[in-house]
Parts: sequence; C-alpha cells; structure tokens
Amino acid sequence: MVNMKQKSLWHYFSFSQTHQGKVRDHNEDACFDNPEAGVWVVADGMGGHEAGEVASRIVIDCVEMAVKDLTAEQLSIDKLRTALEQANEQILRHSASHLSGKTIGATVVLLFIQDGYFHCLWAGDSRLYLKREGRLLQKSRDHSQVMDMVSEGLLLASEAESHPLANVITRAVGVHSELALDQVSGVLLSGDQFLLCSDGLNKELSDEEIASCFAADSLTNAGMAMLHTALVKGASDNVTIALVRATEEASVSEVRHIIDDTIPIFDTFQR
Repeated sequence: MVNMKQKSLWHYFSFSQTHQGKVRDHNEDACFDNPEAGVWVVADGMGGHEAGEVASRIVIDCVEMAVKDLTAEQLSIDKLRTALEQANEQILRHSASHLSGKTIGATVVLLFIQDGYFHCLWAGDSRLYLKREGRLLQKSRDHSQVMDMVSEGLLLASEAESHPLANVITRAVGVHSELALDQVSGVLLSGDQFLLCSDGLNKELSDEEIASCFAADSLTNAGMAMLHTALVKGASDNVTIALVRATEEASVSEVRHIIDDTIPIFDTFQR
C-alpha cells in the first residue's frame, strides 16, 4: 500500500497591453505583468500630461520594487498593500516638491495569486473581472460618484456608464494622506481567467462584449480583440488590459511506502 500526498502546482499565463487610444495624445496608463511572482497591476494616472504619467509610473515602480526585494515566501497581499501605501506617499511628495501641491494621482487595480487563492486590491475605477465556468463576474466595485448613487438607490446600474458624473472618482492613490484600498479574495479554480483594465476599456465595451472576447483561442487573441474593439469604437481614453489564466496541475510531492519499500513509483506529468 502506498500513501501519496498531492500538491497542486499552479501555472499562470498572461498578456498585457497599453494604448493611448485614438483621442489622447499621450498615455497616462501603466501596467505590471509578472506571472512568476503572481502579480499584475494596472494604474490609470490623473492630473494631466506628465503628472498623470508620473503618478501611474510611481505606482508600478513601488510594486515592482516590492516584488524584486521580497522572496516568494515573503511576498504577501499585505506587503503589496504596503507598496501601494508607499506609492501614495511618494506621489504626495512629488506633488509638493514639483507641482506646488497640485492634485495628481492614479487609480489602481492589483491582482495577486498565491497558494491557490487570488487577492485583489483597488482604488478608483480600474476594474478586475473574473471569467469562471462561462460567467463573467466583476470582482471590484468602482469607487465613483455614480456607483455611490447606485448603492443609495438614486441611479440604476444600467444608467451609470452614461451619467454626466461617470468620470468622477472618489478614491485614488496619491490624493489623500491615508490611502483607502478595498480588497476581495477567493479560492482559485483551475481555468479561471482574470481581466484587469483601466476604465478606457469598459467605457467602450459592455460586459457582454468583454465576455465574447474571452471566446478567442488564446489570451493574446482575447486581449487583442478587446483592444481592437475599443479602438474601433473610438477609444476616447487610454486603454490598458492585463489578462491572466490560471491552470492547476496535480503532482505527487511526497510518497511513503507502508508495506513494501521496493515498490517502484513513477511520477508522470502530461502537459
């Protein structure tokens, strides 16, 4: 008799792309794509040309530094939260030193996958979607005036995107001395697909259109379909996406022979 302890091995595949769109003459978005660390980030800068770019770049740089300085065992969602809090402080210092205290900042959505769980941190209206078993679920909730109105029953969700206050956000990195982040976590299932995006994508594509793009035969083709559709529709804002697919592979990590230690055990892996 042989007892075998199964350990799950997770593989992450991702595709990311950012585009200035068809109206803006510069790109204030930035992204970070690191499947080895299980970390992806989309940041959407605000404050005008250069200022918005600086804010989103600071967000990405702080996360990248945390990933670089920490081992896989040390990296955690709390450490990534700390990195975003450091970005908040750096943006405020930059504004005070170089922009006479002008308000600049960046929305952010961050995905971290570790040990069979996913975690998301966000501030603002950059979004995280989960495509699971044929259903598209929005896991983040926009920090915006219109969503506050929806929550209070003053506005229908279907009216939010076209409302005159749709672009007014209530949270961002670098705007206040204390950074308010929301978090959602959950169990990871094999085959889960995630989309992180700036609002330039969901301004142009409905949830149904986003879901249909996932039907492409690869992450790259799905991502290019989303970007192409946004551009065809006018892409009035910068558009940034990061797509992630998680797949699980079970392996025998520990084998203990109870009756006959001479029984050969062969581990086979099929990709």
